[in-house]
Parts: sequence; structure tokens; C-alpha cells
Amino acid sequence: MKHFAKILIALSIVSVSMASCTKKDGTPAGLGNKFLEVNLYDQATLDEIFAKGTTAQRYLAHLYSFIPQDESINNRAGWVVARSDEAQFSWTQWVNYLTFREGNYSSATSVSYSGSVDTAEFLTWSKLYKGISQCSVFLDNIDKMQEFGNKTPEEISLLIRQMKAEAVFLRAYYYYCLFRQYGPVYLWKDENGDAITPDIKVDATSIERNTVQECFDFILSELDKSIADLPLHVGDYGEQAAGWLGRATKGAAMAVKARVALMQASPLYNGQNGTGLYDNFVSKSNGKKFFPDYDASKWEIAARAQKDLIDLADGGEYALMENTISDPNPMQVAASDYEAIFQKQWNSETIWGWWKRESSEYGSYVAGAGQIIVCTLANGLELAGYSGITPSLKLVDAFPMQATGRYPLQLGNMYQKTNDRLDYSKPNVDPLSGYKADGWTEDYEVPVNASWAPAFKAHNSTVGRDARYYQCLVPSGFPWPDKNRTNGTIFFSCYNSASCSSPWVSTGDANRVGYIWRKWYPTDRPLNDWSAYQMQVVYPSIRLAEIYLNYAECLIEQSAPDLAGACVYINKVRHRAGLNNIEAAYPGIDGDRNLLREALRMERMVEFNGETLRHYDCVRWMTAKEEYTTYNWTLKCSAPTLEEQYQRVNDDYVGGGNPTFTDRDYLFPIYSQHLAEMTNMTQNPGF
Repeated sequence: MKHFAKILIALSIVSVSMASCTKKDGTPAGLGNKFLEVNLYDQATLDEIFAKGTTAQRYLAHLYSFIPQDESINNRAGWVVARSDEAQFSWTQWVNYLTFREGNYSSATSVSYSGSVDTAEFLTWSKLYKGISQCSVFLDNIDKMQEFGNKTPEEISLLIRQMKAEAVFLRAYYYYCLFRQYGPVYLWKDENGDAITPDIKVDATSIERNTVQECFDFILSELDKSIADLPLHVGDYGEQAAGWLGRATKGAAMAVKARVALMQASPLYNGQNGTGLYDNFVSKSNGKKFFPDYDASKWEIAARAQKDLIDLADGGEYALMENTISDPNPMQVAASDYEAIFQKQWNSETIWGWWKRESSEYGSYVAGAGQIIVCTLANGLELAGYSGITPSLKLVDAFPMQATGRYPLQLGNMYQKTNDRLDYSKPNVDPLSGYKADGWTEDYEVPVNASWAPAFKAHNSTVGRDARYYQCLVPSGFPWPDKNRTNGTIFFSCYNSASCSSPWVSTGDANRVGYIWRKWYPTDRPLNDWSAYQMQVVYPSIRLAEIYLNYAECLIEQSAPDLAGACVYINKVRHRAGLNNIEAAYPGIDGDRNLLREALRMERMVEFNGETLRHYDCVRWMTAKEEYTTYNWTLKCSAPTLEEQYQRVNDDYVGGGNPTFTDRDYLFPIYSQHLAEMTNMTQNPGF
């Protein structure tokens, strides 16, 4: 079995045999309120837990439970989707999240969700350090395992080595998750530079964060250790563990390494594009500079990390989801291939992933629906969705034109500005793309997923786009992609009329942008049967398309660029979407480094829309300050007709201030309550 597999996130770690490892409030025993405080658990109990393979395995499963929920785009780690320029809130009441989108926050800002503070994972610091601590507890004790079913001592020894590699991998991943949000963090190590073991106490008042380079060196080194001992396939862990889909493998560790190495080479962490942004960001205790100077060789290091994984894929381990159906319509094939990435569990493109974990967030009447479905779909479509998060008009504008393969707007210069903010009502249309920003097409038929629907009148901006556009979005006035409708509703519409399937209202849940984000909705799945969604979707945290585009980026940015080679890997992703070569779409681009860079960035925005990568990309590229600062642009959803709705306005949105991003926002602040414990630690600039 070569794919990865099921993390038992919901395993009953808090069982009778493990009860002594968890306090009544649910936090790991010995951690207390100070997350850097470690007490040895009762030694006899630890010996008992780790001596038996079954309980040691449960402890290992517990280590996976700290993985941030990137798939939860409404809250938790996935909040960065709506923080970025690829999404727009439709909600007016979610002021906690709008506060961050507007940049109106400080190190003292807390987030309340479901009645409790610090559960929305804006503040991941304490949770991830608890995970790091638990990994170290595991590593310090797993050698005590003496029996595991009928395994021989040699088999147990091999399994211990593999389980250690899992814990090392997870600990490195948790450091990476801390780093991507806060920048340089404190590395919990002993005086020899090794990861801490639980018998070492830490005085929280004396610690200081490590430098960026120290963090990268440590994370990459730990990943290399895990790569050496992790099995290639989940089944290689042994018969009793073969069902753990989502468990770490060699490929998973290589994929995280590839992502970390790319981050290390990127502008924010590698010279800040010569801006001097962090020249004065130094330790308040020892004056050490946290950020390094530019080092061109880091692009070559990143390229090697991507290519190593590509070579593994080429050996038969992974492949893009392609030709998943037989259909004479190539657009339908491309759309179905893209859908299969997210709907076919543990498919060939998923290098590492996990089961979605937020299936019952919204109460019994939508239990099992999956939060991402409930929050993005519209009300009125057989059963209530909330349209809380929608695609931004900028994301809508990003998808290429199918015929020409060009992006609709000028690469690197999508919009004009008004008051130093990007103005989505003033697009700089690429005249060679074939895109029309205005006008209507009569008797239009959607090229994918709705051959059963009658022809309709479509706005020209929605016509002629690539297959991913129609697979990910439903514009107002388009048929809803479900031939099994039970309430007779064919078309999704969201303007101000009682005849709409999802009428606009000034308060409450309504679509206020004009487009539905339906990327995660399975085509032709009835919306009135929420049970059909329960635990049906796997989140592909890292997939092969990302590694291809990572490698293309490295080839563009390395000191001796290989633009032709970069095009090869960009084209692999484009071909799956049914598009022509990037060189055919933009003649001469394989000799134009700047233009190819912009095309690569646009392709990443489209391919990974809603997958949390956009925000972290814009941060590492240092483009967020330019790209996020705009107004709340929407279609005029308060208009009484479809025709009047298709105008872009910034005064129709009724919730929150305008999206804003400044230099300080590249790094998230360490929460003030944490700094009250860590009095020697330097806060991020601007907070």
C-alpha cells in the first residue's frame, strides 16, 4: 500500500490505560499553564504504557492530534484563506476574523470561538509547543516497548525505529507550523543542540527565540533524520498499523522538507528583497540579528529537495490525477480530474494528508456535513448553507482562458489603484487573452458538470474560462451542479429578489459577493442529505502539483535560471487543467524571467485556491502588502436583477473595514499572555 494513510486523530487516547497522561482539563499532564514546563509523569505508569505495543501505539496516535487544521478555512489554522486576497467574507457578524483581515489587532488580541478564547488557532503557540513536548516524551520512552502482538524482537526493534522517526517528523512539522506564523521561534533543545528530553527543565523567563537560520537548520536536520528511517509505504509499518491512512512516510517527510527548503530560499526569510525590513530586528537580550542576509545558494538547496521528491514520484510512488474518466469532452475530463484530487480518498497525487476533522461543528441539523461545505455553500439550495466565505473577485479573475491559455488580466499588473488600494473595478485586461469584462452571452451552456441544464444568459466574464473555474466556482445565474435536485432549483442566484435561490439580505447569512466557492462539493451530490458528507473527504495537505510548481519556482529563481525547465513543470499542471503550454500562451516567456515568475505565481493561486497556500506564498514572496490592500469589492448583490448585479462595487458590502496589510503583518505577534511568562523573549516588529 503506497499511499498514506488514516491518522487516527479520534483515537481514544484518553483511555483507562492512558488516563494518567491527561489532566481533567484535557491538557497533557505536567504541562500546566506554562507550556514549556515539563514534569515527568509517574514513572511506573510510563513504563507500563510504553512496555506494551498497543498503548505505545495509542500514544503515538495522540502525537498526530496536534496537527493544525489547515482544512478549516472558517477558523483554526485555515483562517489564512479568508485573511488573504483569494477569499472574501460574506458574514457580517464574525468580527473576530474581520479584525485580522483589516489588520486591526495587537499582541493582546484574543479570539473567541464557540464561547472559549484561544480555540480558533490564531494563537497556535501554546498548542504546538505542547505537541513538541509530547513528541519528546514519546521519544524518551519508546525504547521501553517490549512486546507488540506476535512480533519478534527484531521486528519490534525495526518498528521502534520507525515510530521514533514519526515522532521526529511530527516535532519538526510542528516547529515548521510555528515558524510559518511567527517567524523565528524558540527551539527547545539541550546544551548539546539536541531536541530536549522531558527530564530537562526550562526556565521560561530566561529563554529567547532562535535565529531564522538556526530554526531552518534544525527543522531540516530533523526532517533528514526522519527521512532516513521512515518507511516508504504505510503498510511497511506492519500488519496492525497498515490501516493508519495519514501516517508519516518517507515521502511525507520529503514533502515537508521541500516546503521548508522553499521557504528558506524565499525573499522574506532570505534577504527581504534588499529592503532592510528586518535589519533592526535583533534580540533584546544579546543583540543577535534574527534574519540572515541573502544567500543565493538556498535556491539550489530548495531545488534539490523538490527534485528528490519528483524522482521518487517518477519511480511510481505518486502521479497527478489525470484521465480519471472517459468522456469526449476534454473540459469535462479536466474538471473531473481536478475534482478527484479532493473527492477520491488517498489518491495518487496526495503525498501527505489526513481525514477532515471538523465534521460536526454546526450542530445536529448539519452534523457530518463538513464545515467547509456548510460555510461556503449558499442558503436556499435544498438545505441551508451560510455563504460565509466566498471567492474574492480577484480569485475569480485569476483563472485562465481555456482557448488561449492566457490569464485574463495582465501578469503582475492586474488592477489599477484608487487611493493606493487595488481597484477590482478597474482591471487591466490582457487584450490577447480573449477575456471580456463586460456584456452578456445568450443561450450559454456550462462546459462541465451540467449537460442536463437548459441554456441561459451568462455574463461574458464567466464565459470561456478553464475547467478549474467551473469546477471551483458557481457564478450567480449559473446552474447548480446537481442533476439530482429535489426542490426543483436549477440555477444559483443571489441578488435582491424573492425569486432568487439565495436572495440577498442586509443582515444574517447571505452571499454578498456573487459567487459560490464549490470546490469541495462533490458534483451531483444532493445537498439535502448531509449524512452523505460525513468523513467522506481527505484533506491533501501536500500534493504532487505543489512540488512541481515549487521546483519550477526554484528553477526560475536560482542563480543560473533554467526557464525552459521551469516551463516543463508548470506545463504538467496546466495540461491536467486542459490548457496549452505556457510558452504557447505567452510566446517568449521561456526567455523572460520576470514574466515567467508572474505566470508561476498566478498558476499557484489558481491551482491551490482555498488550500491555505496563497497566504503563505504571498508572505514569503513579500507581496501581501501590495496584493491584500484593497476594498471590499463585490458584485452589486443588493441589485434587484441579475443584469444589474453584474457591476463591481465597494459600497455594497455591509461587514467590517477594508482589507489591509502592512509590514508588521508578515509575522504574527506572540500573544501577550505568553510573553508575560517569557519575559526575556523579543516580540515581532510592530507589536
